[in-house]
Amino acid sequence: MSEKSAAQKVSTFGGFLAGGLAACGAVTFTNPIELVKTRMQLQGELSASSQKVYRNPFQALVTIYKNEGVRGLQKGLVCAYIYQLGLNGCRLGLYEPTRRLLNGVLFRKEEDPSRIQSIPVNVVAGALSGMAGAVIGSPLFLIKTRMQSYSEKVAVGDQTHYKSTFDGLYQIWKKEGIAGWFRGINAAIIRTGMGSSVQLPIYNWVKNFLLKHHLVDEGYSLHLISSTFAGIGVGVVMNPSDVILTRMYNQSGSHYTGVVDCFVKTVRIEGFGALYKGFFAQLMRIAPHTILTLTFMEQTMKLMHRVERDFLVLEV
Repeated sequence: MSEKSAAQKVSTFGGFLAGGLAACGAVTFTNPIELVKTRMQLQGELSASSQKVYRNPFQALVTIYKNEGVRGLQKGLVCAYIYQLGLNGCRLGLYEPTRRLLNGVLFRKEEDPSRIQSIPVNVVAGALSGMAGAVIGSPLFLIKTRMQSYSEKVAVGDQTHYKSTFDGLYQIWKKEGIAGWFRGINAAIIRTGMGSSVQLPIYNWVKNFLLKHHLVDEGYSLHLISSTFAGIGVGVVMNPSDVILTRMYNQSGSHYTGVVDCFVKTVRIEGFGALYKGFFAQLMRIAPHTILTLTFMEQTMKLMHRVERDFLVLEV
């Protein structure tokens, strides 16, 4: 059995854990630009004013560093780790089982579901696995958004202070109950479903295309190129829903009654371009994050295969 096929054959839990660990490794490097993206999406909220505290991602990084230091750039990192375990554990770990299940239902039984390349099935599998991850990770994303938007020096959007992830969970539960943890869950499902519907399908399509036409050999370069295209695709598709989600999560009052209300108010007051606020920060975040996550995942899946084969004695 090749290293490649071995990496793919792990248990569902093994895939869940491998996906989560890969994403945690990636977010360590991309959390500062995620923070910048969040603040750029919130500035000028429900205002026609063109005045900007953060003019571009690079200037924003420098501004935050000057005012809040290195710790300020890594706000919400621990929360992001927990979130990534839940979100990407589901999104990456459930993608292959979901794809195989759909292929097994839709195509002839004698065909190998793991080898069938159906773009619509891949898109649906990516969306479904992403939606499952969004539900599990929603409370953590909510807290992370509020922790990253909070600043004693330069405030944009509503300001809510949490001492830690668990303090955030407690404060929300105390004021709003369990339902408060899932504020904006419908926006999270839309956002993550849209991003996931294109991320892995684009990655796999580009990877298979390059291999089929002998343009790039199996290895780091192949994963890097495939991940880059996947990251760009995710950024273009997901940014509008990401702006809506950020604002839904960050509101401490009742600016918006729901996803549609947030969309309408944002476009009516700020213009359609507001849906692409923070777009370049989004690309600076999602492209490296996708590259690192999917590149790390090639290795974590191999690691999980070896662990399950050699230590847990699982038939994989």
